This record gives sequence, C-alpha cells and structure tokens, in this order.
Amino acid sequence: MTAVLVIEDDDRIRLALLLALEDEGYDALGAATAEEGLRAQRHHPADYVLVDLMLPGLDGFECIRQLRRDDDVPIVVVSARDETDDIVAALEAGADDYVVKPVAIRELTARLRALRRRARPLAAVSTPDPVPAVAFGELEISPEAGEVRRAGQQVTVTRTEFRLLCELAEHAGRVLSRQQLLQRVWGYDSGDERLVDVHVGRLRQKIEPDPANPRHLVTLRGLGYKLQR
Repeated sequence: MTAVLVIEDDDRIRLALLLALEDEGYDALGAATAEEGLRAQRHHPADYVLVDLMLPGLDGFECIRQLRRDDDVPIVVVSARDETDDIVAALEAGADDYVVKPVAIRELTARLRALRRRARPLAAVSTPDPVPAVAFGELEISPEAGEVRRAGQQVTVTRTEFRLLCELAEHAGRVLSRQQLLQRVWGYDSGDERLVDVHVGRLRQKIEPDPANPRHLVTLRGLGYKLQR
C-alpha cells in the first residue's frame, strides 16, 4: 500500500487529511512537528510527504531541506500561504509541488499520482517518437541522455525542469500556454499556473547568459512560453 506522511501541526487539519487519504486507499501517517516527521521518514520511509510551512520549531522550509538532503521522496507543500515568494522558496528548498489550503482530496491525490509518474529517471523521459539532441546556440538538450549543457558545461536541472525543457524543445519555436505545460509536464488537468512561472524562472537562471533578458526561453505576454534559437 502506498504510504503518505503528513507533517501538519493543526490537529484538525492533520486528522482530516489522514482520514481522507485512508479513504482513498493510502496508508497515512501523521506528524505534528518537523522533527517528528523527519524521524518518521528516517525510520519508516513514506512514498510521499505532505508538509505545512508554518510548523513549530523547525519550519516547513527547513523540514523540506533536511528531507531532501537524504531522500528523493516526492514532497508536496500544503499551506495556507499563497504568496509567490513562498512558492518559490518552497520549490528552491526542494519541494516538488505546492497546494494552497483548503485542498480538495481528489485534487491532492491526482497530484500525488502525477508526481509518481514524473519520478522516473531523467534518461527515461521520452515520447513515442524520441526527441533527438537539439541545440539552441550554446544550449544543448539531450533527451535520451538526460543531459543539459551550456557552452559545453553540464547544467544541473531537476526532473521537472528537464521535462519542461524537453517539452519546449519538442515544440521549438511554438508558444505553449501555461495550462498546456501544466498538462504535458506536470500531468495536471488544471492547477496553479505559478508553478510553471517559477520553474521557467529557475531554468532561466541556469541556461540563459542573461536571465533578465532571455535569448532562448522567452515569454509571450498573455500567451505563454516558447524555446527559440
């Protein structure tokens, strides 16, 4: 049975999440503090971890960082904080996704299933017709090798960043909307479009010589993003 660890200090919210997850067929375990959750994950690793940001003691950001040091478990933030800065900080700390409270359990479990599908090794990212290695100036993307290089130097990207780049490379020169990218990269029928914006911003920091004036990964205001030569 798939196990989910819920790190949430509000007893009512934690219990509601645990009961709802169990009703959906998950083995759900709760922790009221980051320290308790970290111990639980070390001794009885879960398949997914849900983390609130406003925890007593260690906050959610530090909890995520410590989880990520030793574990590649998919991490979803479930928080009432909905500012873009919080989303960026949580993703930078190592979270895979961010859901704003109150959360619908069907949406949450759909996110968990999509995360599991995305958790394949980078080199396994392919389509029925694999995208060959492509170059955008000094930027090189090798979908089959699971590699990104800039000026010959390997660039470290996350699985989601890599999938996003591959999707844009497959449709090079074409504009893809945020909703299209959410569907194709994240596997979500709907969701917070800021997830796309945050990942695009992080990618620009890694692949663009001047992230403030991107040459390859460009925005078309009101339409979406495209990767161009």
